[in-house]
Amino acid sequence: MNAPADATGCTLGEVMIAALARTIRDGSLVFHGFGSPLVQLAMHVAKRTHAPHMVLVAGATYAVDPRPPFIPPTSNDWVLDRGAEAALDIEELFDLAASGRMGRMFLSGVQIDRWGNTNVTRLGEGATMKKLPGGGGGGNLSCDVEAITLWTGAHRAREDRHGRRQFRLVERCDFVTNVGHRTADGRTRTELGYRGGGPDWLVSDLGLFDFGAAGAMRLRGLYPDTSVDDVVMNTGFEPMLIGDLATIEMPDAEVVAIIRALDPLRVHERELRTEDRNRRFPLGSAAPTGPSPVGVGS
Repeated sequence: MNAPADATGCTLGEVMIAALARTIRDGSLVFHGFGSPLVQLAMHVAKRTHAPHMVLVAGATYAVDPRPPFIPPTSNDWVLDRGAEAALDIEELFDLAASGRMGRMFLSGVQIDRWGNTNVTRLGEGATMKKLPGGGGGGNLSCDVEAITLWTGAHRAREDRHGRRQFRLVERCDFVTNVGHRTADGRTRTELGYRGGGPDWLVSDLGLFDFGAAGAMRLRGLYPDTSVDDVVMNTGFEPMLIGDLATIEMPDAEVVAIIRALDPLRVHERELRTEDRNRRFPLGSAAPTGPSPVGVGS
């Protein structure tokens, strides 16, 4: 059993949830697919704090504005539909994106490159290829959605059994499942005729990134216990750096209470490595205001 959370501070997972929530604008239609309790909690935090007029479309069941009493261990549980105002068919969901009415979507990947392309399809080639679960329609949606938030709880690179470092943030994806700002041959979203604006934020366990005017990832913020060197050493390319790096804004007591009430089983910690579950920070002093996850001058 996990140790109880610190009542006077917040955890890494709670900071990431709050940062993800702050990328959501009030009044926008927001969707996330399967599998991430971090993102599920972020959407409910946003709905219950700074974005009460957002339209929340739940993942596996496409429920509209549900109010589940808790987050279950699986994203296929019908408790996530509790209190929903309606439910969409999958065709309606794709129509919303294709018609330009989906404001934000959350995506991740086993690989994420400097342009925000993500890979959840395969690693390697030939006899050494590893098949991954696949995108489940993310390829289409990533072309059409107005804005995309990326996230990963596994930014810190680990060594495989041969001593080779395995990067989550890579120079180039082995396969592009969901599209970012540029293709491998340099074509832009505009040249390809995509409707959506692509990724604008990435929240990781080491830092926070946005995407510059040319579409390349750049480091914007750090946690109190991470450094630029931590980010550079664990990234498979050299990220752009801005002049003044902020400290990622900490959630206040209200936000932490919402997270803990919705996730009494602490399901979201499954997305974090064991050593990261023990990272603790002081509480912030204000509720999230969106849309920026970084604190100014902190």
